[in-house]
Amino acid sequence: MIKVTKVEIPGLPASRERRMYVYTPKDYEKSDRRYPVLYMFDGHNVFYDKHATYGKSWGMKEYLEKTKMPIILAAIECNPDGLVRLSEYSPWDIKLPRHDLVKGRGKLTMDWITGVMKPEVDKAYRTLPDRENTFIAGSSMGGLMSIYAAVEYNHVFSRAASLSPSLWVSKRGMAELIRSADIAAPTMVYMDMGSAEAAEAKTLRMPEAMFNTAKLLAEKGVDVAARIVPGAVHNEAAWEKRIPVFMDYLFGKNE
Repeated sequence: MIKVTKVEIPGLPASRERRMYVYTPKDYEKSDRRYPVLYMFDGHNVFYDKHATYGKSWGMKEYLEKTKMPIILAAIECNPDGLVRLSEYSPWDIKLPRHDLVKGRGKLTMDWITGVMKPEVDKAYRTLPDRENTFIAGSSMGGLMSIYAAVEYNHVFSRAASLSPSLWVSKRGMAELIRSADIAAPTMVYMDMGSAEAAEAKTLRMPEAMFNTAKLLAEKGVDVAARIVPGAVHNEAAWEKRIPVFMDYLFGKNE
């Protein structure tokens, strides 16, 4: 079952209602058990093709129903207007060619997710609210935010999946954040990038940035996996194919 509600995130530019999606397992209503929660960015792209920006979702509903994975999945829609998504999903200011400075409001976004969204989900659903059972995932800018969340909000999230992370935003900022962070055990971070998109982003040295980030995390004691996916490009169809890999990693099936 997927429940869709409308919410606002005060303080973000062009504040408007956006959809919040909460998936519960098929047996949720028939049991008394509590469930771990996976939070995801770009909620409009997670479940429904008709809601997705480019007409193709991740297909998480089909995957979860097929595998009968016992989790709750909560996803929040971004504001896709212009450069607003960049602002919402960046912890650091961004200077783009031929544009004014994009103010990084990733901290505000994460403060809302951890301070408002998570408490509401924990209150409304039978969750396991501790950090060991609270995970986060996203792609592109959402992938950047997932790493940020696992490091800066490590007291909330113990595991993160970051697909095609937009580390170009601030390689230095991410490196400094990790080096100064107090990261608890256990913490797990999965990262990947398609070889086709890696080639396109060669001038930005994205593969190098991803593996450098993985090294810094490992030095902090994080259980980290980072890989290049042969032939994969930068879109939802490509990320959908990697769902079984990162979900198995997040939920410990590879341990």
